[in-house]
Amino acid sequence: MNRPQTHEYPVWAEQYISLVEGDVLNLLNRQASEFPDFINDLVEKADYAYAPDKWTIKQLIGHIIDTERILAYRLTCFARAENHALPGFDEDEYVANAHFQDRSLLSFSEEFTLLRKANMFLFNSLSEKDLDRSGTASERQITVRALLFVIAGHVIHHTQIIKSRYL
Repeated sequence: MNRPQTHEYPVWAEQYISLVEGDVLNLLNRQASEFPDFINDLVEKADYAYAPDKWTIKQLIGHIIDTERILAYRLTCFARAENHALPGFDEDEYVANAHFQDRSLLSFSEEFTLLRKANMFLFNSLSEKDLDRSGTASERQITVRALLFVIAGHVIHHTQIIKSRYL
């Protein structure tokens, strides 16, 4: 699959898309096991935040899962030629209302694995025509192809943040 071109996504998406190297579908599939393995090594720091008013590791992992669900929903809508604009979301409000602190980090690990494996059936089923489709979310146009790269890059981005600020 070709990389998305800059006209296929809003400026904010570049920070995630730029992190993806190689075949995005292979990367997404590898992340289904590699990211949970990474999470499992963080159990002792699950409730740690590197500064006041920053998310804990649990909250950050919960955010990654919420974001994958939202982006996969957008991808599904656009691949199916949805014509209506989709709303944005306030990640801070989602985290504040999610009760992530009440869960174990291992539960997030399992949830991510299952969510990503389920999403892979959708991702692998997309045709070139589907990948070229676009839609509006958060008042910005984005293609299905770009969303795949954003989903993969979002995990990379936050993994890098955990490694640099939490460990």
